Amino acid sequence: MKQTRPYPMKIILASHSPRRQELLAGLDLDFEVKVLPDIAEDYPDDMPTEKIAEYIAVEKADSYLPLLQTDELVITADTVVIVDGEVLGKPTDETDAKRMLQMISGRTHQVVTGVCLTAKDRQRHFSVLTDVTFKQLTDDEIDYYICTYHPFDKAGAYGIQEWIGHVGVSSIHGSYFNVMGLPVQRIWNELQTFCCQ
Repeated sequence: MKQTRPYPMKIILASHSPRRQELLAGLDLDFEVKVLPDIAEDYPDDMPTEKIAEYIAVEKADSYLPLLQTDELVITADTVVIVDGEVLGKPTDETDAKRMLQMISGRTHQVVTGVCLTAKDRQRHFSVLTDVTFKQLTDDEIDYYICTYHPFDKAGAYGIQEWIGHVGVSSIHGSYFNVMGLPVQRIWNELQTFCCQ
């Protein structure tokens, strides 16, 4: 049986993402997954792109606040991919996925994950940015990836831990885990001080 580390509060992860669940589990902390339905992920049109993920993470957290017990802490997160100032969300279909992958092909883009830690009486939020550079992808590589991996639940239409990351990513500057969807090293550091505020 895997041993976990004690934490003074009950941790809730507000995400159905298996990648985020796997990453948080890697910190050896007990947590439960609880996701509220129909939380809006809107943001102001004039918001700087690098602030969007953090804004949405805070909006998600505020939906949980009335439901939290005094010994509970909820972790909310959102990830966006940014290319030349354009935010790439999740693709709507194969055509949209191909468009996104063609946009990031042969270029460097930014992956920003916003995270919010929320308890009944306090809140901390932050963003982590990682630069990712892809080689020039061929149409065959893009088509194979879309048809085989169906990346329609991923911002920017790719998962770095999947085949496309293995063959396509030529360099990365910053947290790899952030690109997967959760900057766990930063979260670990934030959790160490959260209860002592």
